[in-house]
Formats: sequence, C-alpha cells, structure tokens
Amino acid sequence: MSDEGTFTDFSSVRDLLLHAQERRGFLTYEQKAALQHAEWAASDNRNGYKTEPKIFTEIFNAIMEIEIFQKYPELAAKLAELMPMHSDDVRAVIASRRISIEGSDVEAIIEIVKQHVM
Repeated sequence: MSDEGTFTDFSSVRDLLLHAQERRGFLTYEQKAALQHAEWAASDNRNGYKTEPKIFTEIFNAIMEIEIFQKYPELAAKLAELMPMHSDDVRAVIASRRISIEGSDVEAIIEIVKQHVM
C-alpha cells in the first residue's frame, strides 16, 4: 500500500516517534531530531495553541470542501497544520503555487480554523 497522497500533522509524527522509542528503547539521530522538531511544532510554543491529529483532520477535510483545494490537497494540508488566523498567512501559503484565490475562500479558511481552534 502506498502512502503517496497521505498527509499527516506534527502531533501524529510526535506520537509515532514516541511510540517507536517506547517499543525499541532508542531512536536514531535523525529520528531524535525529527521528534524534537515535531514536539516543538505540535506545542503551543509555535503558534499559541497545541495541535492534535483529530483537529488537523477536521480542518483538512473542511478546507478540502473548498473547490480550489480539490486540485491542491497539499496546500489544504499545509493550511490545516499551520492553522492561519490572518488572511496574509493564508495568501502566503497559496502563493507557493502561484494560484489566485477569492477573498471569500480566504475568509472561509480563517473561519474554519477559528471554529476548530477557539
């Protein structure tokens, strides 16, 4: 089974690496570095609120319902992980693909994030 097209969040990576460490008793240098980054990225130190796999999935699925993101699921995943609260943040992610987005879609993304975070 291929994992291509599967998106995950930092809190899931953290949980998987902690489970692997618990099972095996150690992690490689690279895994330790990834764990350290995932712990920081999933904590409230990064953007003011902790991330959880369930919230990531809910936000991702809601953003995927917006027509433009059906062609760009990787952008929906990035937005779900970043949980932007400002239109400039949304536009910065979208700019990576050089696509245009309606202001109403930007506001819809911000509303989706606010519904799941606050």
